[in-house]
Amino acid sequence: MSLLVAESSYKTTDYAAMVNEVAADCPELRHAVYLQDASWDALVASGASVPASELQQRMETLSADDAINIQYTSGTTGYPKGATLSHHNILNNGYFVTETIRITEADRMCLPVPFYHCFGMVMGNLGATAHGATIVIPAPTFDPAATLAAVAAERCTALYGVPTMFIAEQNLANFSEFDLSSLRTGIMAGSPCPVEVMKRCMEQMHMTDVAIAYGMTETSPVSMQTQPDDDVDRRTSTVGRVHPHLEVKIIDPATGLTVPRGTAGEFCTRGYSVMLGYWQDPEKTVATIDEARWMHTGDLAQMRDDGYVNIVGRIKDMVIRGGENLYPREIEEFLYTHPDIADVQVIGVPDTKYGEELCAWIRLRAGAPPLNQADIATFCDGQLSRHKIPRYVLVVDEFPMTVTGKVRKMDMRATTVEMLGLSN
Repeated sequence: MSLLVAESSYKTTDYAAMVNEVAADCPELRHAVYLQDASWDALVASGASVPASELQQRMETLSADDAINIQYTSGTTGYPKGATLSHHNILNNGYFVTETIRITEADRMCLPVPFYHCFGMVMGNLGATAHGATIVIPAPTFDPAATLAAVAAERCTALYGVPTMFIAEQNLANFSEFDLSSLRTGIMAGSPCPVEVMKRCMEQMHMTDVAIAYGMTETSPVSMQTQPDDDVDRRTSTVGRVHPHLEVKIIDPATGLTVPRGTAGEFCTRGYSVMLGYWQDPEKTVATIDEARWMHTGDLAQMRDDGYVNIVGRIKDMVIRGGENLYPREIEEFLYTHPDIADVQVIGVPDTKYGEELCAWIRLRAGAPPLNQADIATFCDGQLSRHKIPRYVLVVDEFPMTVTGKVRKMDMRATTVEMLGLSN
C-alpha cells in the first residue's frame, strides 16, 4: 500500500512526522509520497522504467468495480465510518451531477469545498474533469470573502458549497460589493438547504440554474437532484428527482413496506452508486445495506405526486415530545424567516415531563439586537403549533461543525444538557 500526501499551505504541518508516528500500526504501508517533494519526483521517474506490456497486463487485472477510495463519512450523528467506493461509483456520480446542471468545457467552477470529501472529490473534481470545465480553487480552506473574490476575479459560472458556506457568504458585510454576475449555476448540498438561503442564491447571487443535490457518502454521494428548469417551489422545497440509473423508495421503518406518496418514511436507494461496504466492518454494512442492495439512509422523506422528494429530517434527529414526532427542519425553516437570524439549528433535549423538549441554537446577523426565548415564542405565536415552539433558546457565535462544514447536532445536544443542567 502507498500513501500520497498533498502539499499544504500550512508549512508548520510536518506530514512526515505524522506518517512516521502511525507507520508501526500500518504493516501494509510500503511507501509515503509527498507532493512538491523529492519522493514525488522519484515516483514519476519510476514510471519510465515500466514496459508498456507490463502496464497493459496490470490494467487487465483491474475492474471498474474495484475499490478506489475509502471515504470517511462526516460523522454528523456518530463516529465516522469508512465508506468504500469503486471507480464505477464515483466516476458515474460525478458525471451525472454536472450533466444535470449542464456543465460544459466553457464553464468555470469555483470549488471552496474540501477535496478529501465526496462533494469536492466527486461532484467537483471528477464532475468538472468529465466535462472539461475549469476548476477554480479560491483558498486553502474555506473563506467566504476569498470565495466571492475568486468568483468575481475569475468570472466563475458555477459555485459549490454546503448551506453553511452560502450563509457565511451571504452574511458578509460587504456582500453586495462582489460582482457575481458571471454565475449561472452551482450545487448546494451536504445538509438540508434553508429555503431563504436558496432564494438569495437565485436572486442575489445570479445563480438562476442552481441545483439542490441530496445524498450521502455511502451513495457516492448523490441520489436526488433538482433540475435547472425547475420552478422556484421545486428548487426551494424539495431535493429533486431520482438520478439516472438509480432507484428510490420511501418505507415505513418499522415494517419495511413502501408508504403512500405524501407520507413520511425512511429514504432508501439502490443502484450503481451504493458503496461496496464499510471498510473492514461487515456488521455495520449489513445493518445499512439489505440483501436486495437497498441502502437505508436513516433520512426521513416524503415523495410528492410529481416524484419530487422532500427531506423532513433524520430518524436520529426526530424529536419525540409527549408521544408525538416533531421534525426539527420544519421549525428551522420557519425561524430562518426571522429578519435577525443568520442561522439556526433545532435539537431535542431530555425533559422529565414530555420525554424531549425543543432547543434552538441561533446565530444572529451582524448588528442584530439580542433575542431570547420570549422573543422567539412571540415570533412563532400563531404561526407554529405551541408544542413546536422551542422551550429553550441559545444565542451562540458558532455551531460545532465537522471538518466538511456540517453541523454536529450530537455535540449541540451534549453541550445543551450540560449548560442547562438537564438530565439524560
